[in-house]
Amino acid sequence: MRTSSGDEFSSWVVELMQCIGPVTPRRMFGGTGLFLDGLMFALVIDGILYLKADEQTRALFIDQGLEPFTYLRKGKPCALSYYQAPEEALESLDVMREWGSQAYGVALRARNA
Repeated sequence: MRTSSGDEFSSWVVELMQCIGPVTPRRMFGGTGLFLDGLMFALVIDGILYLKADEQTRALFIDQGLEPFTYLRKGKPCALSYYQAPEEALESLDVMREWGSQAYGVALRARNA
């Protein structure tokens, strides 16, 4: 989902993400990182919400045709382990809770790896 104001969208997503805990924003990568308990689990950039994924969850995003966040590095596309959130997550607290909690679980696994 894209909006005209990235800051407004980021603020709205942070408010929506409170359903999983005290999520806080931090400006980074030209966007906003979303943190819970000091762990980054989501990224809002260019009016799009991306959620952290790993080998256990990546297929859930791919099966829905959701794209990874990519940027140019030395002129070549580089993908991060963050995938676009499904539209339904932005429309339903229950769906956001499910996807947000899943992304936070990925961040916990990465920290404990």
